[in-house]
Amino acid sequence: MSSAPTSSAEVLADAFGRIREVVHGAVRGLDVDQLAFRLDSEANSIAWLVWHLTRVQDDHVADVAGTEQIWTEQDWCGRFGLPLPYEDTGFGHGPDEVAEVRVDGNLLTGYHDAVYERTVDYVRGLTDDDLPRIVDTAWDPPVSLGVRLVSVISDDLQHAGQAAFVRGIVERAA
Repeated sequence: MSSAPTSSAEVLADAFGRIREVVHGAVRGLDVDQLAFRLDSEANSIAWLVWHLTRVQDDHVADVAGTEQIWTEQDWCGRFGLPLPYEDTGFGHGPDEVAEVRVDGNLLTGYHDAVYERTVDYVRGLTDDDLPRIVDTAWDPPVSLGVRLVSVISDDLQHAGQAAFVRGIVERAA
């Protein structure tokens, strides 16, 4: 953003922009093998981490916005060609599923950018009065829109940081 955020919507958009910056930094210039590198057979790769964090953002924001996920609407699931159910976001994946995510950086950042654009378009339209709206009653206490968005930001930043860490290991090994 060109200036300091002054509303809740601008703060949320700024946070999703920071995730995007870390994602691009973690992926930039790496080949498929580097993106698929795992510290050991149980670890997550950069490709899986970026795919997963983007899938979670896509899934959760589409749910609260009442829209179709970018994954299916723009056929990113077909472009990725993963041997996983189209609705899969990576929750509960074991080593075998993690190993299936072998894609190039342009595909990862392309999908992330498409989700980012949809997300920012949505959050910029929110007002402070929108944030207390309950979006998930399966939890106690029920989850508000504001809490759900902060949860996505938190999860995404953790995974983006993990991807950046793995990138550092990949670069040192080169």
